[in-house]
Amino acid sequence: MRSRVGRAMTAAVLGGLLASGCGSGNSDGDNASPAAGKGDSGGYPVTVTDCTGAGTTFTSAPKNIVTSNASSLELLLRLGAGDRVVGTGFPPGKGTLPGELDTQAQQVKVLGDTVIPKEKLLGSGADLYIDTFASMNMGGGMGDAPTEEEFKAAGIKHTFLKSTACAAMSKSPVTDLSAVEDDITSLGAVTGTSAKAKELVDGMKQKVDAVRKAVAGTPESERPTYFFFDYDAGTKQPMAVCNRQLAHAVITLAGARNAFADCDGDYKQVGWEDVIAKNPDWIQLGVRNRGSEAANKKAFDEVQKWLESNSATKGLNAVKEGHFLRIGSERTTIAGVENADTVEEIAKTLYPGKVG
Repeated sequence: MRSRVGRAMTAAVLGGLLASGCGSGNSDGDNASPAAGKGDSGGYPVTVTDCTGAGTTFTSAPKNIVTSNASSLELLLRLGAGDRVVGTGFPPGKGTLPGELDTQAQQVKVLGDTVIPKEKLLGSGADLYIDTFASMNMGGGMGDAPTEEEFKAAGIKHTFLKSTACAAMSKSPVTDLSAVEDDITSLGAVTGTSAKAKELVDGMKQKVDAVRKAVAGTPESERPTYFFFDYDAGTKQPMAVCNRQLAHAVITLAGARNAFADCDGDYKQVGWEDVIAKNPDWIQLGVRNRGSEAANKKAFDEVQKWLESNSATKGLNAVKEGHFLRIGSERTTIAGVENADTVEEIAKTLYPGKVG
C-alpha cells in the first residue's frame, strides 16, 4: 500500500538514498568564503566549497542557473534570484510552493522530470549548476552524470547544497540547521543577494532559538521519542531517518528524540519489528506535498488509517493515543527556510503552552 506522488516529490527520498557526497552535513566550515572580506555585502570574488572542501570562485554573479531539484530552486526564488534560473530537474508540482513562489516556479523550464539528462544539462547554456544530490551517477539514465571536466568544458560551474549533498558521509550527527543556513548564505553570496540571505537566516534562527529556550528545561531523558514515517517511501519496509539526515536536526531542535538516532547515516531501511521495539511516543505522517490542501488532507488521512489498521503498528503507543503530526516530508527532510517552521510546529504540538 503505497501512495503515488507527483514528479517532483521523489526528490526527498532520492536525495537521501542516492547521494554519495562526502564531507560534513553539520557545517564543519563556511560554504562561502568571500575574498578580502567583501562577501557580506555581496561583493566578489566569492569562493564556495564542495563536499571535499575544493573551492569554486565566482568573480561575478551567475546569469543562467540550472537547479537539480525543487529545493535549490525554491531557495533561489526566496532569495530573489529566480529570474536567473533557466532550467531545473525534479520540478516542483503545481501548488506545492507557497503563493507567488509557485507561480514563478511553474515558469521555469523543466529539463528533466527527475535527474536532468547529461546532454540537456551540458547544453543548457547554464553558467552554474546547483546540485542537491552530489554524485548520484544517474544523469541521462543510469551512470551518465557529467564529470567535472565536462562541466568545465561546457563553461558550467558546479556547486552543491552541502546540507543535503554531503550529509551521508558526515563525521558526526547533524543537530542544528547551521548547514542549511550556510547554504542560504552561500547562495546569497554567489548570486549577490546576501542581504536577503541574511534576512532569511535571521528569521530561521529567531524561531529555532525561541523553541530551544522554551524546551531547555526538559531533560533529555524526559523528551518524547519521535518516528518520522515516510509513507511515500513504502510501507512493507519502513525508511528511517538517521542521525546524519536533516530531519534528525529538526526533530532534535523541537525537543524530541529521534527514535532512530542510533543509526549512523542519512536514511536506512528498517523492519516494523524495529519500530515496534522503539515504540515511539509520536509519529510524523510524512507525506509529500500533493499540491492542494484537500489532496494533502486525503493523503494524511490515508497514512493515519493505515497505521491504525495495520497489525504491525496499531499497538504502538503513538497510534493508540492518536499522537500524529501532519507535517509534510519536504519541509522536514530537504534543506529550506521552512525547516525552522517545522521545528516550531513540532515543538508546539509536543510542548503545548510552552512554545508560543
